[in-house]
Amino acid sequence: MNEFVVRLSDERGRVQEQTHTAATAEELRARFTQAGYYVYSVKARGALASAGRKKVNLETFLIFNQQFLTLIRAGLPILGSLELLGRRQKSPHFRAQLEDVATRVKTGESISQAFEAQGGFPVVYTTTLLAGERSGNLEEVLERYLNFQRVSLTFRKKLKASLIYPALLIVMVIALFIFLITFVVPRFAQLYEQLGTELPALTVFLLDLGHNAQHYGIYVAVVLGALLFLFYRWTKTDAGATAIDKVRVSLPVFGPVWLKYQVGLFSRTLSTLLTGGLPLVPSLETAARSIDSRQVANAVFRSVETVREGKGLARSLEQTKAFPELSIEMIEVGESTGALPQMLNSVAEFFEEDVQTNLTAAMSLIEPLILVVMGIVVVTILIALYLPIFSLGANGMTN
Repeated sequence: MNEFVVRLSDERGRVQEQTHTAATAEELRARFTQAGYYVYSVKARGALASAGRKKVNLETFLIFNQQFLTLIRAGLPILGSLELLGRRQKSPHFRAQLEDVATRVKTGESISQAFEAQGGFPVVYTTTLLAGERSGNLEEVLERYLNFQRVSLTFRKKLKASLIYPALLIVMVIALFIFLITFVVPRFAQLYEQLGTELPALTVFLLDLGHNAQHYGIYVAVVLGALLFLFYRWTKTDAGATAIDKVRVSLPVFGPVWLKYQVGLFSRTLSTLLTGGLPLVPSLETAARSIDSRQVANAVFRSVETVREGKGLARSLEQTKAFPELSIEMIEVGESTGALPQMLNSVAEFFEEDVQTNLTAAMSLIEPLILVVMGIVVVTILIALYLPIFSLGANGMTN
């Protein structure tokens, strides 16, 4: 299949450009002509633009799906619901995506294929739609997906809220240090130059630091910015993402928290897919692609081969040595009782609660530690700056 950029107009005369896949340009032109569109041009395209792969905002997408489900339950056809909701979207990018989805559905594609072609929607969503199409129960699987996303979104908001205050403290420490070094220290340097007195080593070091920061700070900032940009690009590669994930998992306090968070997300995703009627192997592959941890995802992909050979899910995951022992035991109980989706939900709830508890405890220790560091930095700078003045005062009293 090849990708083409199609320039066309609908029955209202609105001209638009869309990207579609087809075997040939003639096939794509015939498809839109039969659907009632006037096709201006069909041009081959090597790859989708990066804007086409932009991820949709999760909250906006959640609201859309809630409205979409309500319209379908009210008896409105899928195509009409998509067109209606597409016109109501405030985001131009999301509106264009929904218009393209509606066009694809109108030309005969399934709704799961139409959303998958956009490239910016969660893989769990398109797989859930596919399961709903195969089972003939799209409403039910959409409702399960909505419940899954509500829980996930609420949990993410709680995690972000718990990290806001420590992040703010760190920014304040850095800003205060920069202000003292670039503004306060040079003022004292001018004073001590006029006095011409001998300065303690700590004061000399601090004055030199302030002098270098004034003259070379901009160059250091540019170099650091370039390094950070290159580091960010490296983290987007497979090797970089895998290396970063290994470091994250090996961290003393936050490593276990990150691992439990990813296992909880995997368990909830897998439960949602299995409940929607999708077989175990495709559900495992989709759940692995939906999590951020490369280590956990690769472990799941390795377990897929063992599951295909006929072994149980718990034993297959245990062989990867990447999952906590408690999650393996709970999954094994779910398999033996025939209630695997329900037990996976229990695994997710347990680990999500454990993550929140551990993160709250860690933050309660880190916040005062940041304040202590801030106090030490400020006191050290003040002592270094005022120590010569105290020495001059002591010498004057002695004389």
